[in-house]
Amino acid sequence: MQENMLNQLIQFHLVSMLLKKQNLNYVKKEPNGPEDGCYIKGLFLEGCRWNWDEWCLDDSKPKELFVEMPIIWLKPIVNRVQPKDGFYKCPVYKILTRRGQLSTTGHSTNFVMNIEIPSKDPQKKWVKAGVAMFCALKY
Repeated sequence: MQENMLNQLIQFHLVSMLLKKQNLNYVKKEPNGPEDGCYIKGLFLEGCRWNWDEWCLDDSKPKELFVEMPIIWLKPIVNRVQPKDGFYKCPVYKILTRRGQLSTTGHSTNFVMNIEIPSKDPQKKWVKAGVAMFCALKY
């Protein structure tokens, strides 16, 4: 039983998530969701903004703390090779406080997952800026 669970856990870690540009009208035509994966809406970005023209991360505008992300298609791809550059591995948290208690798996109870977001800048720029996504804001 334990060996089977370990195999399932390893296979889950081999599945990667993608952010893919989707036309909103196309998403609305699929009321049951995509054939593979799922759409998520309602994530908020802190520390930078989403550039709708270039479809990538960009520096924040003055006095803009949070921006809503576009609809994201999470599509599992088995044994996907992670790209070397051109993305930021953005952490997603449930709430604004980026801390939580450690669960038995060693992960924070507030942490959800990482999502690769297209970026023209290196990852360390966004790490230094403290860029993260959140499922809920205080207001």
